[in-house]
Amino acid sequence: MSQKSDDQPDDDISFGQLRDIPEDEIMSHMSDPRVAEHMPLLTFTWDKQALIKFIEAKEECWGRDGLGHWAIFYKGAYVGWGGFQKEGSEWDFGLVLKPECFGFGQRITRKALAFAKADSRIPFVTFLLPLSRTKTAALKRLGAEFIEEIELEGAVFKKYKLDTI
Repeated sequence: MSQKSDDQPDDDISFGQLRDIPEDEIMSHMSDPRVAEHMPLLTFTWDKQALIKFIEAKEECWGRDGLGHWAIFYKGAYVGWGGFQKEGSEWDFGLVLKPECFGFGQRITRKALAFAKADSRIPFVTFLLPLSRTKTAALKRLGAEFIEEIELEGAVFKKYKLDTI
């Protein structure tokens, strides 16, 4: 897949529903060890039951909060999933791309953040990065600031915050 620079329009990126992605495609994506390397809470095997629970949990967020995670597409092809999930009173942004699509992260994040900036419910966004993610320059270029390290379900994450208003 070819990539555009950050200053070009993101018209090739679109968001859809996770339930519309073929099961095998999500299971293959989430079973890739390069993805699991940066997901310390991924301590189970991705099978059909795990996929069903995953999609149900993500759809529950949409029902409860009116916002959640999307399937993400580049020129119509599934490249990963991500979006906003309410963690207490804060909106956390997460992004999980297929390894061959890791280079799209900045563009996808910028498009999602434009969505957040247009939503009055979201005065700021948090990002929880596992300790395995050592490169944070892109997050800093967006204006995100390191807040603290937190523990979540036994794993430590670096928490960043970005104001959207």
